[in-house]
Amino acid sequence: MSGISHLIGSDLSFSQSGDLAVASQDEMTIQRVLRRLLTNPGDYIWNLGYGAGLPAMVGDVADAGAIAAVIRYQMMLEATVAKDPEPSVEVSATTTGIVSATVQYVDAPTGQLRSFVVPIT
Repeated sequence: MSGISHLIGSDLSFSQSGDLAVASQDEMTIQRVLRRLLTNPGDYIWNLGYGAGLPAMVGDVADAGAIAAVIRYQMMLEATVAKDPEPSVEVSATTTGIVSATVQYVDAPTGQLRSFVVPIT
C-alpha cells in the first residue's frame, strides 16, 4: 500500500513526472510516527489526546529518560510498528543544546528493522 509522500513540516513532494510523490509502506510508517511525535496534545482538533508533545519540550532541560519513554509509548500506538521487539530509542544531546533521538523499530508488515532520527530541539 502507498500514499502521498508528506513529511511533517515540509511541502508535498513531486515525482520526476510532476505528479505527487508516493510513499512506500515503510515511508508512510515513519511519516505517521513523526507526525505523532511532533504534534502537541490538543493541537489535532479531531483527537485532542493525539500526539507526543515533543515540540513542547523545546527549551526545557532535556530529560533523556522521559523523552525516550514518551517516544516508545507513542510508537507502540502505531499499528505498523511491531510490539515485539519493542522499539529502541537513544536520546543524545550536544554541548550546544541540540537534542535528537535515534529510533529503531521493526516494521510489523515486513519484519524489517527500520530507523530514523527525530529532531527535538
